[in-house]
Amino acid sequence: MHDEIEFMPLEPATTAGADGADLRRLYDVPVELAVEIGRTRMTIGQTLELRPGSVVSLNRLAGEPVDLLINGKPIARGEVVVIDEEFGLRITEVASPRHGRPDAV
Repeated sequence: MHDEIEFMPLEPATTAGADGADLRRLYDVPVELAVEIGRTRMTIGQTLELRPGSVVSLNRLAGEPVDLLINGKPIARGEVVVIDEEFGLRITEVASPRHGRPDAV
């Protein structure tokens, strides 16, 4: 099961943490960003039956915000946009610094 994620309003980004630590030294550390539109559970048998044209139903409704993950951890939510034939994410909610999880706008 997934823990409930708490979301908070967007605020201007700062380079100093709550304790005043300078985060600029971390700017060049690479991380993997992923956008997750949903999940589902299937049996191995159902998975082996997937073919081109198969439809896999996900646990998220159309129009719901999608999750932005950094190294597998949710840090924000947003809406999918198309920019010059490429997908993008407009961020609408960011992670709560208290819980390390996204909070609502």
